[in-house]
Amino acid sequence: MINKSLAVGIVFLFIVSSTIPMVLGNDVESEIQTQATALSDGPMDSVWPMKSHDNRHTGRSPCNTAENQLVEKWRFYLDDCVSGGPVIDKDGIIYFGSEGLGQNFFALYPNGDLKWKFSTNGFITSTPAIAEDGTIYIGDWTWYFHAINPDGTEKWTYYVDATVTSSPAIADDGAIYFGTMGGGSKYRIWAINPNGTKKWDYTVGDVITSDPAIGDDGTVYIGSQDSYLYAMYPNGTLRWRFKTERRIMGHPSIADDGTIYVGSYDNYLYALYPNGTLNWKFLMYGATSGSPSIGTDGTIYVCSGDLYAINPNGTLIWSFDFGPDRWVGGSCPVISADGTIFVGVRYSDLNGGELIAVNSDGTERWRSDQLCNRWVDSSPCIGEDGTVYIGCSTEKNVSQGTKSVGYLHAFGSVFSNEPPDTPTITGKINGKPWEDYRYSITAIDPDRNPVSFYIDWGDGTNSGWTFERASGEKCYYEHTWLIRGSYTIRVKAKDVFGEESDWGTLEVSMPKNMIMSPFERFLENHPNMFPILRKIFD
Repeated sequence: MINKSLAVGIVFLFIVSSTIPMVLGNDVESEIQTQATALSDGPMDSVWPMKSHDNRHTGRSPCNTAENQLVEKWRFYLDDCVSGGPVIDKDGIIYFGSEGLGQNFFALYPNGDLKWKFSTNGFITSTPAIAEDGTIYIGDWTWYFHAINPDGTEKWTYYVDATVTSSPAIADDGAIYFGTMGGGSKYRIWAINPNGTKKWDYTVGDVITSDPAIGDDGTVYIGSQDSYLYAMYPNGTLRWRFKTERRIMGHPSIADDGTIYVGSYDNYLYALYPNGTLNWKFLMYGATSGSPSIGTDGTIYVCSGDLYAINPNGTLIWSFDFGPDRWVGGSCPVISADGTIFVGVRYSDLNGGELIAVNSDGTERWRSDQLCNRWVDSSPCIGEDGTVYIGCSTEKNVSQGTKSVGYLHAFGSVFSNEPPDTPTITGKINGKPWEDYRYSITAIDPDRNPVSFYIDWGDGTNSGWTFERASGEKCYYEHTWLIRGSYTIRVKAKDVFGEESDWGTLEVSMPKNMIMSPFERFLENHPNMFPILRKIFD
């Protein structure tokens, strides 16, 4: 009986040992759990899951733009500015945040239609990151860090007691890293577990606007305005820190061989060995708040006053001049699979911005028209079909006064086109001369292309073709009639291909049936004389 029981026991132990590893302590169990966590909680394997594409911030896209016509396919309007960059999930859904009174986070379908929006109750100026399970992570200016489900509902929110402008990165174990730029908890590097609990935090000497990069060994690299680049072990202890001569605002990038590149406001791009010692530094024209990207051949692309292409040994290959009064603020270069470099630029007086494409030899491939009248600080990203997405900030007339708003732009290829629908015009139809009247004009483009308007005010004056706006956007334009009478406002819309709509019209009247004194009649017949007196009489 004993021998039989022993035999059964041995068989049972054999079966168990063949299916469950024999372990001492928790080493194997921890490894299994880590692998499972990495599979479900690491960064999403999509075409653009986080800022600068990947944890090493190479800015390298797997998608080709060689056949991209770089036509503005659509433009999504929102009531807030867009300073952060967009990201893209496996289904092509585009995610980005906004800064302004709306304080919303958006999800768009690839055709530019809204999927959902989520209110964070705080400005968003950073770029989100997407985990493999579809969770989207983003921080805001009201001291919160958010985890959002793919359907737009809140997964969890963590209070970090400081403003977050740092774009998060997701490690293979699911930990989310980012920095803060001040507040109750001052300046910290944060690590949050995927379930919304704190893993660790580490205090530095000044504001963090830099975004963390993660090495293949799990080391987290992030800069601070205290002038140091920090290297942190995954457990939250300091590995080393490297001092530059001025603040670091952009993110570091990590080459295939482990070299870390980072720019500083001391005008240098630094190349560091993985042990934190200096390999070389390259002097640029002007301080940089931008961040380097790394091509497949190891070429480093970084912006200050110009776009620089630098060899891995620290020598210059070429530099590209963006043009008069143009420079890069917060936009990071993006490299397509065909070698084209895309980056957003702003005008020096902050009254506009563009998206520019540069060939791998340093020649200009293309540049957009002026996208806005404020700035382009958003970092572009590239979709699976080669479409390039970028945000901007602009100012527009509203029903009363002006307002800061924004767009997300999509530049790609278009293979069919229809003209815009006839514009609609709304506003006062009765008034008097020498008063300013503001009219709302809207036009829908069947292909969602941006549209511009040509406004004939009916008094011999016109607007010319206006600045392009989003399809369906309510746009406001002002006019003053100088002479009493009846007028027909005529408006037509034009899309990016030059296709024009039919005329939309609105009849307005500046009544003549008023009793006028001889002097008023004299002013009526001489509209450009005595403007102050005319204003008083009107």
